[in-house]
Amino acid sequence: MRTVGCLIFDGVRAFDYAVIAEVWTDRSARFGLPAFDLRVCGPEGARVRLGGGLERVPDDGPAALAACDLVVVPGVEDPAARRSPEILEALRAVAVAGVPIASLCAGAFVLAEAGLLDGREATTHWALVPELARRFPAVTVRPEVLFTGGEGLWTSAGVAAGIDLCLHLVRTAHGQQAAATIARAMVTAPFRAGGQAQFIPSPVPDAAADDDPLARLRAEVLASLDTPWTVRRMAAAALMSERTFARHFTATTGTTPMRWLLDQRILTAQRLLEETDLPVDTVATHCGFASAVSLRPVFVDRVGVAPREYRRAFRGREEG
Repeated sequence: MRTVGCLIFDGVRAFDYAVIAEVWTDRSARFGLPAFDLRVCGPEGARVRLGGGLERVPDDGPAALAACDLVVVPGVEDPAARRSPEILEALRAVAVAGVPIASLCAGAFVLAEAGLLDGREATTHWALVPELARRFPAVTVRPEVLFTGGEGLWTSAGVAAGIDLCLHLVRTAHGQQAAATIARAMVTAPFRAGGQAQFIPSPVPDAAADDDPLARLRAEVLASLDTPWTVRRMAAAALMSERTFARHFTATTGTTPMRWLLDQRILTAQRLLEETDLPVDTVATHCGFASAVSLRPVFVDRVGVAPREYRRAFRGREEG
């Protein structure tokens, strides 16, 4: 997934376009990442007007998208606007060619208008969820998640969730370390699971609080993933009751303590499989699993392949 096509047209959100350009910029020389080739495609010979008064001349016409490894559609300023037949036909051709497609924020409306989301789950910015569900009843709209998809088609919620999906796609294709390196270069969170809540009730901490016991706890847990952590044990370490701890943790992170813990264990397993020659049993116990046997089903459920297959796939890519 090194050749990435970004489809632009009048009314595309400048922020979403910038996210795509930033995630898939070529950092191979400085950071040792894969050499990404980002192709900005749109109406041939036209000057595209992005949101905020910005303009961009596409590098290629829409037909070039079918030759990409991935196509990403930015969000749009006006979800109710109808897209040109040229844009919709280009997306249908990409889908027929078997090229994976992802949309950010209100870009889901463009995929839905092209008929690509019929019979599928999708999400968009929480404020646009009712409109997406009303206009496209054949789409199963999930209002609560950051991003959703699979089998070659992905959608994300608004703004920062678009970054989460882009990093997820990098992680899926090129490994956890590649995604973490890009996140570090962008100074953004390296991982938020797609199932994490789209809307966190209190995303901004109390200005009077100069200490965060949950941040300290998360650091402690990450430093000792082989410890048999439970909600009770984490709550005790945070000096809270279980109920108070669970409520504050979910309100702060958008996910439950045990789901967060499992996500971190799988991410660490991915990194160790990519970067070390440790036996899978050792990787499993280091990450808090009893053995490779207990790691395998959870890893397959989250990553899509077994740990040994994952290691072979990424070692093969490095050798190539």
